[in-house]
Amino acid sequence: METTGPILILTAGGANPQVVINAVAARFPAVEVVVEQAEGKAEIWRRRTRKLGAIAATGQLATMVASRLLKSLAARRSADILASYGVSAAENPALPVHHVASLNDPACHQLLQRLNPSVVVTVSCRLLGRATLASIPCPIINLHAGINPAYRGQMGGYWSLVENDAANFGATVHLVDAGTDTGGTLYEVRAVRSPRDFISTYPLLLTAAATGIVIRAIEDALAGTLSPRTMPGPSALRFPPTIWTWLWNGLTRRIW
Repeated sequence: METTGPILILTAGGANPQVVINAVAARFPAVEVVVEQAEGKAEIWRRRTRKLGAIAATGQLATMVASRLLKSLAARRSADILASYGVSAAENPALPVHHVASLNDPACHQLLQRLNPSVVVTVSCRLLGRATLASIPCPIINLHAGINPAYRGQMGGYWSLVENDAANFGATVHLVDAGTDTGGTLYEVRAVRSPRDFISTYPLLLTAAATGIVIRAIEDALAGTLSPRTMPGPSALRFPPTIWTWLWNGLTRRIW
């Protein structure tokens, strides 16, 4: 395809997306970032309550809080992951960054049309609405920390371990459509967890392992050679485990 604008990375921010941003910026000359405000916990709880019920939503929120509190304990392992894959989570002040309230707001749609990107990469952000998808004039690629279609949604690496499916502890790069991780698969990568890994480090490990396939997918998009595939097997949408599920699997199976 003809290059018309920058490679644009859409995210809600954080260390894991920054790893992708830095890897892409090291490979390609024109990279810009759009950062939306992260969803608040109350907003997430209300949305999950409508879908799963208040008990499950509350239990999932408790696990998310615990995971965030445990990130300080994961600092050394996180540093080892970054070093072993030769990637960085440090902010890059040289890159243009655009801040929006939500990727699904009309103001963001106008920004996307003005930037006229060649490729869009999404990582750790809201599900893009149909109006947002319609405002993007190029291929949209997502990095998902799980193997599709069995581990769509959140915490795909964790669930693969819980389901005795460590061979599918990995990440997927796929095209974005209106569903949740339902677009055609472009590339997959598997990783091996360390005994030091747990729910706070799985996403970083899978993100670091996947930077190479993100770059390959962008190269394909720029060359007009994207080849999405529909992968076989059951499809399941995953959510964070409830706090009681997480504690049970940790205490009885050492899957934290």
